[in-house]
Amino acid sequence: MKLTVSFRYRFLFIILAISWALAGTLLIFQYQREKKFRTELLDARLQADNAMIANGLRRGADIREIVGDLDSSVENPRVTVIGETGNVIYDSRGMVSAANHNTRPEIAAARASGHGIATERHSESDGSTYFYSATLTDDGVVIRTAAPYTHSLETFLKADRSLIWIMLAITLIMSVVAFIVTGKISLSIRRLSAFAEQAERGEPVLSSEAFPNDELGNIASNIVKLYIQRDARHRDALRHEKEKIRIKKQLTNNINHELKTPVSAILVCIDVLADHPEIEESKKYELITLAKSNAQRLDTLLKDVADITRMDEGQEMIKKCEINLAESIINIINEYRMRTHIVIEANIPPMTIYGNRRLIESIFRNLFDNAIAYSGASRIILKADSQGNFCFSDNGSGISEEHLPHIFERFYRVDKGRSRESGGTGLGLAIVKNAVAIHGGTIRAVSLNGLNFYFNLPPKT
Repeated sequence: MKLTVSFRYRFLFIILAISWALAGTLLIFQYQREKKFRTELLDARLQADNAMIANGLRRGADIREIVGDLDSSVENPRVTVIGETGNVIYDSRGMVSAANHNTRPEIAAARASGHGIATERHSESDGSTYFYSATLTDDGVVIRTAAPYTHSLETFLKADRSLIWIMLAITLIMSVVAFIVTGKISLSIRRLSAFAEQAERGEPVLSSEAFPNDELGNIASNIVKLYIQRDARHRDALRHEKEKIRIKKQLTNNINHELKTPVSAILVCIDVLADHPEIEESKKYELITLAKSNAQRLDTLLKDVADITRMDEGQEMIKKCEINLAESIINIINEYRMRTHIVIEANIPPMTIYGNRRLIESIFRNLFDNAIAYSGASRIILKADSQGNFCFSDNGSGISEEHLPHIFERFYRVDKGRSRESGGTGLGLAIVKNAVAIHGGTIRAVSLNGLNFYFNLPPKT
């Protein structure tokens, strides 16, 4: 079984390894540096003693008197004078050895560079351990002062151990901080990973858990929010597409249903005329008139379906231009005044709109056709303001509240029998709603003292 270590602990291990390695390196460096400093400090003190002895010898003073008068900062120092051949000329402890001292490391270093030390060397003459510092004089004699390794000297040469504890405390604090920081980073990554798995499975992500308030948390939170927004738009698009497919199927079914009646009527008229050429002229005229009426109804239906389809699928293809809206409406009103006995009143201020002339005119033509055919009104009033807000009302019987939410639906009829008798297709108000929407407006209907339509067509600014 493969052991998987989480990102948090892998990251934490790397940080801790770097922190402890850095702390250890700094500690070793500082420890060696301080030890070197203490060694150099002790050597400097012994060198000062060597210099005092050398000055005394140059003055011709007796070595014993010089050593006896030596005020050394080192406890119980041992002074040795070595001749050019390595023989011991004087030793303050009386340990005169016949061995060649030029082979001693501190003596060899002094003869080579004028100064030599041995930090911790066992003396063959008295068996003690000393810290040696040797100085070469101008006449070839080496003066060596040695500090015995007492407890106080060992303590002096050791580095301060408090530094170790300070570095250890700092490193532990860094480790705790790293643990907390990696926990926050890991939290963002874990939640982002869980979100990715959820998204990969295709599950809806409706909301996101709170991320830590830091840069990574903000980035992760924004990623999730963007995904949720994109997913919501995608789902909306799918819903709209499904709705379009449903509407298309409904439209197709309704068209098939609506086509049957006029087509059947036309076929019946043609069959009767073809099978009975001897029929009376008055009956022929009646059949021809009926066929023509249903053909006109069929033509109107096909035009309305074409308009609906064009508005559904090709809004971006609809050409628009500047239209003198007031002039177009007045022309339509004058046309309908000649076709109906209903009184038509209008109050339209001058305004220009950017739109499609045919669709704009279809709005008002369908509203007039609807009012004339179904309202039973004696008066129609059309009012507008300079902001493009319109009110189209009649004083007819209106419609019941149950029908109001549906009157803009395709093929919806309040009175189906009466609508078909009048030649209506059931698409007029649906065309009105879509045409208004294409021009950036909205429309609503209110049944109060007749039927009132409130809509707006934003004018060109």
